[in-house]
Amino acid sequence: MKVKQSVFFFDTQFRKQVASGEFALNPFEKLALPFLRGRVLDFGCGLGNLSIEAARRGMQVLAVDASPAAVEHIGNVATAERLKLQAIQAEVERYEIPGQFDTIVAIGLLMFFQRDVALALLAKVQEHVAPNGLAIVNVLIEGTTYMEMFEPGSYYLFGREELRDRFKGWHVLHHSYDSFDAPGNTKKEFATIIAQK
Repeated sequence: MKVKQSVFFFDTQFRKQVASGEFALNPFEKLALPFLRGRVLDFGCGLGNLSIEAARRGMQVLAVDASPAAVEHIGNVATAERLKLQAIQAEVERYEIPGQFDTIVAIGLLMFFQRDVALALLAKVQEHVAPNGLAIVNVLIEGTTYMEMFEPGSYYLFGREELRDRFKGWHVLHHSYDSFDAPGNTKKEFATIIAQK
């Protein structure tokens, strides 16, 4: 089976980060960390920096990602530190979320799928948040011009207000937009929401 370009892109990046010991939380993970509670699903966890920090703070964490390098690293840390942290390698679009979670995090994940799949995954995340639980979702939005990590025809840039609109009826604790310079004089434009069910 052909490996998706985005999985290859990040798996290569994660291997370099593990080799160099780069495990700092990114700005979105730093924002999310104080909101995490209870049983946590880090969906598309990447290298697992947020999952590991949550488990170190006593939470029970399930970390899911398509990257073999990421899952191996998370498993090694969890074993070494005896954390309540399970890492699973899976194609997230086919992964069946096991039950309800107090917090589900999907940072930088949903834009790596075509629109129908991205929206179905968002609905799946919302469905599996326990009553009064939290969803923490971060996506790239229209206006993003950095495309190196995407497989042509296999991504979705959300509309500027789309993420907020899809959480109508939830209690929004945080909503923000961020813009970052990227290689080749390009931009990454993000929307982030933290919402309580």
